[in-house]
Amino acid sequence: LDKVPGKLIVVGAGVIGLELGSVWRRLGAEVTVVEYLDRILPGMDLDCAKQFQRMLAKQGMTFELGMKVTGVEKSEAGAKVTIEPAAGGEAKMLDADVVLVAIGRVPYTEGLGLESVGVQRDARGRIEVNDHFQTTAQGIYAIGDVIRGAMLAHKAEDEGVALAEILAGQHGHVNYDVIPGVVYTQPEFATVGKTEEDLKAAGIAYNVGKFPFTANGRAKAMRKSDGFVKVLADKATDRVLGVHIVGAGAGEMIHEAAVLMEFGGSAEDLARTCHAHPTMSEAIKEAAMAVDKRAIHM
Repeated sequence: LDKVPGKLIVVGAGVIGLELGSVWRRLGAEVTVVEYLDRILPGMDLDCAKQFQRMLAKQGMTFELGMKVTGVEKSEAGAKVTIEPAAGGEAKMLDADVVLVAIGRVPYTEGLGLESVGVQRDARGRIEVNDHFQTTAQGIYAIGDVIRGAMLAHKAEDEGVALAEILAGQHGHVNYDVIPGVVYTQPEFATVGKTEEDLKAAGIAYNVGKFPFTANGRAKAMRKSDGFVKVLADKATDRVLGVHIVGAGAGEMIHEAAVLMEFGGSAEDLARTCHAHPTMSEAIKEAAMAVDKRAIHM
């Protein structure tokens, strides 16, 4: 685009849709996000996603959730987008200068001649591999976005390292339970491990600790106090199963949780680790203490 659109409609409330929508909103566009589901960021912690949506709404983004796009027509002003409730109901029309479609990605595996060498793909076009990244063709391996799992650069990087180790006769391994993800909006939304929905579906009893950045000295001093830290810990063992952070610099802070989880650490381990003051990371310690209802500054 050669200029900031007056009105932008984003189709899809996933990571990419929210990141780009957030950028254009900060540049001055009126942004409306249309999502088929009744929530934003499917797959991420629902409680956190709801609070995150409220923050984006305060910035001026509007949301049409539980709605499907049934048509887009060019107009003199730009485009007219027809939407209707996903569950059925009356349609309505939205005007836009630009429509951005962000409804997901597919692996780039078409037209590569994979079938001619015996490499099989699944129904979604992903290359099938075993635990050692071997495809169904002898001597051909695959990693990254073309195989199962999150389409993340750092996941692909770890798989590349693991594969190199395996080919060298070592024990390469990727722990897919501890791969962080970040939504690069303002504020950021970072996550690693399980969500509450994951734990409920698996029948795992858990405790929750939350701590807001409004009670963090560094966040208040920087006037960046929107957001919070949420820690999920196994009710029986106290092992940390998931950490979710919404706030300034969340993408940097999440790695403390990733390291802890990689080594099977507990909320108590995190709570008893001294954190420098004043720092944003103190909120992680406080959230870990809140798992056992011992947060100091709340």
